[in-house]
Amino acid sequence: MAGLFASGNYESEGEKLVSAVVPLMKLLSLTVIGLVLAHPKYQIVPRATFKLLSKLVFALFLPCLIFTHLGQTITLENVAKWWFVPVNVLISTIIGCILGYIVAIICRPPPEFFRFTIIMTGFGNTGNLPIAIIGSVCHSTDNPFGSDCHRQGVAYVSFAQWVAVLLVYTFVYHMMEPPLEYYEIVEEGIEIEEQTSTNINDVSRPLLVEAEWPGMEDKETEHSKTPFIARIFNSISSVSQTNFPDIDTLEEAGSSTSPKGRSGSPKSIRCLAEPRMVRRIRIVVEQTPIRHILQPPTIASLLAFIVGMVPQLKAFVFGADAPLSFITDSVEILAGAMVPCVMLVLGGMLAEGPNDSKLGIRTTIGITVARLLILPLMGIGVVALADKLNFFDRQDEMYTFVLLLQYTMPSAILLGAIASLRGYAVSEASALLFWQHVFAVFFSVGVYYHLL
Repeated sequence: MAGLFASGNYESEGEKLVSAVVPLMKLLSLTVIGLVLAHPKYQIVPRATFKLLSKLVFALFLPCLIFTHLGQTITLENVAKWWFVPVNVLISTIIGCILGYIVAIICRPPPEFFRFTIIMTGFGNTGNLPIAIIGSVCHSTDNPFGSDCHRQGVAYVSFAQWVAVLLVYTFVYHMMEPPLEYYEIVEEGIEIEEQTSTNINDVSRPLLVEAEWPGMEDKETEHSKTPFIARIFNSISSVSQTNFPDIDTLEEAGSSTSPKGRSGSPKSIRCLAEPRMVRRIRIVVEQTPIRHILQPPTIASLLAFIVGMVPQLKAFVFGADAPLSFITDSVEILAGAMVPCVMLVLGGMLAEGPNDSKLGIRTTIGITVARLLILPLMGIGVVALADKLNFFDRQDEMYTFVLLLQYTMPSAILLGAIASLRGYAVSEASALLFWQHVFAVFFSVGVYYHLL
């Protein structure tokens, strides 16, 4: 590992340990402050305030941070050099899902949580938390990554975020749908109904639901809380037909809402000519919320790409002599609030404590160990192999650090919002995210220590 991550700046094992512990202790201190402020016993800051703070992070602070750091760093040449960063996110997700499948086989969770186990093991936090860690590591002047530490680190993380977002709004969204064979049981227990419109504006909802996707409840569709893919592709002879309308009913509903609204429209004729399997695939694609990818952080990344890769625009926006420098300076000031606010919101989330979970202790431990211990060790091997194949410049230590960091994160908090949107394993997601973030501190100290 010494060839991957130079450690010449540190003279002793004690200094390495301090360098590993101090950045995480900074983040832990911010989290504890948020936990104390949001603790149910004291309620110094109301829960509603933390929800508003998460909205500010999502809609303002994070986009400002992404735009200022990625926009100043990105160039056509850098896009060609950084190609392995988003690819590494995809590789880590594939390995994580394989580990999740193994955990599900070994730990044998309740059958309805088999897919949930795979998803919670496979998808880590690739946005807010890595940026917060980079901000903490780069805060000290003697950091191992040089004077441009923070800007480079945020640029690398932002460059890779779009891959994770794309996967969440496509693959994860459908994997987290309620299992067909348990749908009627859930419906009879009115668990799904309790999480629909009656509680949309309820302040008592878990903070994790909106921690990384504020306003999630506004994105709910007619089929969000139903086993939509199973209804389309599987035989439903054993299930009440009143609960699952036929595929032709969905087609007619789509035609009636079209501008033409005529049964003889070109769309209807095309549907009649399509093979049944093609129609099924098309309907699933139409119900995939890919449009939600264009959230403020993603839009900020796109703007940074456009501005950064056009030299004339870049000179107009960034730089001390740029005509719009006063705007970018203001945006940079706002970006400085991102890290403390994220950690305060995380503390508020942990203050709520773990919810009741039917996942089982064995599966919870299995997911946590696979996500926070086994996956980082496998990530070291992947990055070492990529280094031998000359996929990246080993002299760029921050680049290597971000690649390894992508394997060490706990499960994405966004998965809690997706669980709530789909009405599937909400309490289990809350409990698992709680315990993973509690133990992530101890795992991260060990991993970061060995990286230095």
